[in-house]
Amino acid sequence: MGLYAKYVFPAILDLVMRQEPIQRQREKVVPRARGRVLEIGVGSGLNLPFYDRANIDKLSALDPSLDLQRLARQRAEAAGIEVEFIPVSGEEIPLEDASIDTVVITYTMCSIPDVGKALGEMYRVLKPEGTLLFSEHGRAPDAGIVRWQDRLNPLWRWCSGGCNINRAIPDLLGAAGFRLPDLESLYLPGPRVLTFTYWGTAVRS
Repeated sequence: MGLYAKYVFPAILDLVMRQEPIQRQREKVVPRARGRVLEIGVGSGLNLPFYDRANIDKLSALDPSLDLQRLARQRAEAAGIEVEFIPVSGEEIPLEDASIDTVVITYTMCSIPDVGKALGEMYRVLKPEGTLLFSEHGRAPDAGIVRWQDRLNPLWRWCSGGCNINRAIPDLLGAAGFRLPDLESLYLPGPRVLTFTYWGTAVRS
């Protein structure tokens, strides 16, 4: 399991998350980041080429996986973007209150163990006028799909490194104190139990 987690799973995750429909979602969200930016769950760095460097004062990228971070460092160098990598999980963000202009989180809320606590931390570090930009897969709007998401979630979580397919993203953001002035959703291509996606902007209430 150790060798799988260290060498195999990061490569599989990087391959899956490089699919074209997901890359198009990144392109909708990431270039809107401004000022001092914090990315939660940078993973292998697939968002890094999409940042508009002219609008970024500082980019910090948080992820507990050092194995994925090695890939992210390579992508940062290829993109010509300077990144401060922070090797911790989102539940304990080592930054000051109200110090971040933009939080970016894509395809990460599904796998944070205590996602409520992590969203509370994102709320804390955002400036009052700051924004949280997100694109996340989660709980579908169709009852039949939701039943299968709930049935399959324990097995999926076990085989996918902790990913949950049935988290209600807007509800989680709202419970953390965020408003959603800009929220869109759709099914991406692929199995519907895995591909219902929310994206948009969240702001502090």
